[in-house]
Amino acid sequence: MSVRLPAALAAVVLLAACSAAPSKAPSAPGASTTPVAEAPVATHADDNLNAVAWSQTAIEHDLIYRQTYRDAQSRLLAALADKQWDALPKDDRVAPARGLKPAVVLDIDETVLDNSPYQARLVRSGGEYNEAEWAAWCNEQRARALPGVVAFTQFAASHGIAVIYISNRAKDLDQATLANLRKEGLPVSGPEAFLGLGTFVEDCEQIGTEKGCRRQLISHKYRVLMQFGDQIGDFVTVLANNAAGREKAMTPYMDWIGTRWFVLPNPTYGAWEPALFNNDYTAPRDERRRQKIQSLRFD
Repeated sequence: MSVRLPAALAAVVLLAACSAAPSKAPSAPGASTTPVAEAPVATHADDNLNAVAWSQTAIEHDLIYRQTYRDAQSRLLAALADKQWDALPKDDRVAPARGLKPAVVLDIDETVLDNSPYQARLVRSGGEYNEAEWAAWCNEQRARALPGVVAFTQFAASHGIAVIYISNRAKDLDQATLANLRKEGLPVSGPEAFLGLGTFVEDCEQIGTEKGCRRQLISHKYRVLMQFGDQIGDFVTVLANNAAGREKAMTPYMDWIGTRWFVLPNPTYGAWEPALFNNDYTAPRDERRRQKIQSLRFD
């Protein structure tokens, strides 16, 4: 069951969540379907330029993804054979895992699909994230698979392991998202292959855009062998999006990193960013930037 939040709070929570659409404040005019050649050129410095450039051009970026998925693949069959193995946090395991079908759970954006062209458009235009432009980008179905993920998911599927995508893409983007996944060669099967934002889960109270309810839904039918994401909210519910709250959410599961949970890099957006300015997207852009600079260490 969903909880209706005040508009301002709902926007903050939506933008801060894992595997959500990129967490940015409202954007300047201009749909994401505008050809790049016609897009206005930003006249001010953009904090996201280096992050997007690194994501698109640095071979180190691709090597991290390949390394992560290859390492996961090398461990997958051992996890499958261990009937006690489960990668859901205790709060999300609402049904016993023993005897259930095996699955791997992946976030989509910046975990499976590369949305850096959308971010590049924002850098070029000087704009910031908004839902309409994000939905337009998703409907283009042009996001590429990230390195290593196709081989990993196909390997999992070939061994009878369900591949489930939990994403904070809105549920009305499900057909475009599934089509994009299929075009990139990613396995898609069954009604639970894509659990988007707005998925109804009986007897579970939705907390903003947290994914806990959807993980609980999976727990009724699957033993989860591994989870993959670029945000800690892809793995566990984060009740307080600040440094202390984020550390508290992860501390019980540190031993799972690299065995049950595989975390991928995303310097372009995520809940880590609003945590630096008290999750206040109503603050002017310059003020948010000032607070981010304040968070830096100088020794």
